[in-house]
Amino acid sequence: MYLDSLEFLEEERDAWAPFEALDGLTDDQLSVPVAGAHGWSGRQLMGHLVSGHEVAIAVATELAVNESSPKKQQWDAEWEERGDLINDEIDAAWAVLPMAEVRDRFRTLPGQLRGYLTVVPETRWLKHPDNQRFFHDETTAHYEEHRADLEAILAAARS
Repeated sequence: MYLDSLEFLEEERDAWAPFEALDGLTDDQLSVPVAGAHGWSGRQLMGHLVSGHEVAIAVATELAVNESSPKKQQWDAEWEERGDLINDEIDAAWAVLPMAEVRDRFRTLPGQLRGYLTVVPETRWLKHPDNQRFFHDETTAHYEEHRADLEAILAAARS
């Protein structure tokens, strides 16, 4: 699917860029649940997306020094077993964070993930079909799944 890591990272960066608009909203605007976004607020969308980055960073950290990632195996098993219950736990965990911390993680974790991926040998993620799928699913594909949510939240903030 990708010729090299730069191609993947550029696609991911371009797909993430529209979500950065969330950081331009006020705390009040980020706190309003939006019907067109499945009742999520901008804050919830930020936490949901960046929590995927946290898992991906943990996996990338392991793959930088090992042929496989126990964290990825654990995550895949948990998701298979518990699915959307994990999303509820993520939502609850991010709800208690101070907004400044939510914003800080939102601003920094996507770039950290890109940085970590640059030190992982391509054979362990980009040229490894299951690991490539994992990173794609936690980034570019995940953003696409929530693009309509983003647009609804931004539209609600403008009105």
